[in-house]
Amino acid sequence: MIRGVIVDDDPMVRTGLRLILGKPDLDLPGEAGDGRQAMKVIRELGRTRC
Repeated sequence: MIRGVIVDDDPMVRTGLRLILGKPDLDLPGEAGDGRQAMKVIRELGRTRC
């Protein structure tokens, strides 16, 4: 299983990427609009796994 976060400043692009990349072996639990938000999402996701 591959796990990742979609990051783009355009919400429509993020939606499109989620649709394109939405495969059974790919887990996309979060999205962010920029790098700063991405790091926050990644930290939060890391806490939920513990």
